[in-house]
Amino acid sequence: MNAHPGAAAGDPLILHTYWRSSAAYRVRIGLNLKGLSWQARAVHLVRDGGEQHAAAYRELNPQQLVPTLQHGQQTLVQSMAILEYLDEAFPAHPLLPPDTSGRARVRGLAQLVACDLHPLNNLRVMQYLEQSLQVPAQARTAWTLHWMGEGLDALESMLATSPATGTFCHGEQPGLADACLVPQLYNARRFNLDLAPYPLLRRIEAACLALPAFDAARPERQADAG
Repeated sequence: MNAHPGAAAGDPLILHTYWRSSAAYRVRIGLNLKGLSWQARAVHLVRDGGEQHAAAYRELNPQQLVPTLQHGQQTLVQSMAILEYLDEAFPAHPLLPPDTSGRARVRGLAQLVACDLHPLNNLRVMQYLEQSLQVPAQARTAWTLHWMGEGLDALESMLATSPATGTFCHGEQPGLADACLVPQLYNARRFNLDLAPYPLLRRIEAACLALPAFDAARPERQADAG
């Protein structure tokens, strides 16, 4: 492992997670793909008004979001930053390809999901639309399906037109982009989005979910599921 301040080789990796959080799901996938041992600390995002708002967790993560990763004295937030931290701290089984252009491509695919698509159907956004703006349920659903569809349309096109796409989003090894794709498709099904227009996304998803690292990270397999 590379040296980095505040963490030692034997320090545990503790992931504050919620079973149905897309962002936490992608970090679980990343940890598993890298073959790392980690401990889950469940943060229920709905019960009692949301455990992420409790004072102790707010001190840990002022954004009051999951995931949060603790590694030794390090406290890390934001799923994409956590995944790149893991790749740098634990170089084995990299989530990013070795070449500069490949890394840029994979980051672009991953960020399309994590930065543009997912935030618009995040729990706190949906709660704000419902509770503060009092947007009717039908309009909230239309909002969600619109932005999901736009994002997945672009992702399908980008993957279909690139020779770098293989069994997975980039070549023959799953990585950062796949860790973002699979949770987003899980989320899309929760909202009953028609995935028929995305045959390539569904093919890549099936290849991913056939792997133990992805299978073990599924929401329904988490201890706090339900």
